[in-house]
Amino acid sequence: MQRKNIPTEGSFGEEFGYSRAVRIGHDIHVSGTCAQAPDDKGDAYTQTISALGLIKKAIENAEASLSSVVRTVVYITGTEHAEGVTRAHGEIFGEIKPASSLVVVASLLRPHHVVEIEAYAVVE
Repeated sequence: MQRKNIPTEGSFGEEFGYSRAVRIGHDIHVSGTCAQAPDDKGDAYTQTISALGLIKKAIENAEASLSSVVRTVVYITGTEHAEGVTRAHGEIFGEIKPASSLVVVASLLRPHHVVEIEAYAVVE
């Protein structure tokens, strides 16, 4: 099966040794994605919109679209962020309605990040 790695934008992917996304056959796996500057210091809604924009771009670079997303896993650093995150997720995915988990974690890599999102897509 053919593998296509979609690189990150920046040096962290090389340093850490990971890709923003990997497509194997019909499956696309998108790494945990946080908002990037300047949106990374915004509220939960702003950070979610930014992260989902990066996910959308990665999926498009894997020759698919958001309509191919079948699952998201969303990590937040506190329940107070749930409303902004779920509102943004709902706006972006609309009728796509992927399966999803919303998980509260103690922290993310950078203290100002309040949301990180993974996505999984299947292309026909």
